[in-house]
Amino acid sequence: MFIRCAFFQGHVKPGKQADFDAHITTTLRALWAQFPQAQEVRLLREVESDRPDTHLELVIMMRFATRAALDAALQSEARFASRAASQPLFDMFDGHVFHTVFAADALPLPFAEEGSRP
Repeated sequence: MFIRCAFFQGHVKPGKQADFDAHITTTLRALWAQFPQAQEVRLLREVESDRPDTHLELVIMMRFATRAALDAALQSEARFASRAASQPLFDMFDGHVFHTVFAADALPLPFAEEGSRP
């Protein structure tokens, strides 16, 4: 599988957190959910880190079964609409945004079927 992440490294500008969150909720979430062939979309918010000098305000993670599926999503109308609609988010953000693609392997967990771990 392949996972593409967008990393928002930095902080939301002072006084803009509510607007930043609202723009994600009201506009961008629906667009991100429309990426064709995406098997999963997660929005990750940093709670704590062992690197206090490297704050990740937001990580957007999208999982695809194949590299071809990921590439098709990157050429989709949903992706282009998402890019255009993201500009207000960037205007409220003080930092860097970058993307990384990972090849990923899922590991079976011994207690996954029971739904809990000891």
